[in-house]
Amino acid sequence: MDNDILGGIRVLDFTTIMSGPYCTRMLADLGAEVIKIEPPEGDFIRTQPPMRSGKSAYFAQLNCGKKSLAIDLRQPKAGELIRELAAKCDVMVENSRPGVMARLNLDYATIAKINPRIVYCSISGFGQTGPWATRSAYAPMLHAASGFDLVNMSYQNGLERPLNTGIYIGDVLGGTHAFGAIQSALLGRERTGRGDYIDLSMMDGVLGMLIYEFQEAQFPQTKRANTFQPTRAKDGFIMIAAVKPNNYEALGKAIGRPEFMTDPRFCNAKGRAENWAAMMSMLDEWASTRTAAECEAILTEGGVPCSRYFTVRETIAQPHLEHRKSFTEIDDGAGPLKVPNPAFKFKSSTAKARNYVPELGADNANVLSSVLGYTKDRVAELGRQGVLCGDGKIS
Repeated sequence: MDNDILGGIRVLDFTTIMSGPYCTRMLADLGAEVIKIEPPEGDFIRTQPPMRSGKSAYFAQLNCGKKSLAIDLRQPKAGELIRELAAKCDVMVENSRPGVMARLNLDYATIAKINPRIVYCSISGFGQTGPWATRSAYAPMLHAASGFDLVNMSYQNGLERPLNTGIYIGDVLGGTHAFGAIQSALLGRERTGRGDYIDLSMMDGVLGMLIYEFQEAQFPQTKRANTFQPTRAKDGFIMIAAVKPNNYEALGKAIGRPEFMTDPRFCNAKGRAENWAAMMSMLDEWASTRTAAECEAILTEGGVPCSRYFTVRETIAQPHLEHRKSFTEIDDGAGPLKVPNPAFKFKSSTAKARNYVPELGADNANVLSSVLGYTKDRVAELGRQGVLCGDGKIS
């Protein structure tokens, strides 16, 4: 599209699982040409549920808009082919364990000699140097290692072990930080003419999210911070997120307690902090005779920040998301599915998921033809040699 803000930017994507693909998916959403390098067996996520007719919706969400180039890096000519491609790319992203790319002669030091303008981003659990650098790392262990899991447990009541991990915050944060860092490096290149190397630690990303907790660890407080708790309604729960004094004033009026702002227990921040449990109990009592929807309607009308608890399925069906075009419907060959668009929108540029999910190696021939000028015969020979895998043909 003519109004793609990253149109003309070519990305060599060596990432797998979640953190790296999340980053490069956003680059593709902004119009970058993302060439996903996959092993002969494909990205592991291709096999993960939800599956439909042999296609992974999980993979589709993380990798729509990319091209797939399936290469067996164990073959002697594979490294040479990758270095040729890197010479023609603006960005290279990888999330291997530190040291792996150097053993393949595909590390930044090697690639920068070929292409000094390359922006090279390495995403890892703990960064490229330091005592923990070479440890394998996935989001659940980063949640544990960073303190996130234990501090989250400390905010709950009655738990004897940390909560289970099912949402991979460390991966999404790491991918988001990588996306931002790459944009910054590309802007720097416009000013200096030189590329840059980005060493991104997912552990640092999780730590950076713990704003109050990071400071409290250095300057311990005698009392646990108050937490926003679900208020129990007649048929479910509602989250009431009153933060500022005007929110509490509106809350008192909405629940029929106008004396709320004159009661010494609740009329100021100090009183509320000291009587938090009593305030939560009062809200439970008010909500107990009403449905969650009724509570939400009353509080919203009164200007109180709040929301019912929805399932993801229920949220996807909300008219607001359709109005905002928060997702795009794509087809991965197994039928239509919705995937989220970026959380941001530009006035003059496109930022949305692209309706293309590649088969493994589907773009082998087209990429090598368009980027490197390879002929059909040369591509076919690489296939016979076992360097290329998959069924990509020049269209």
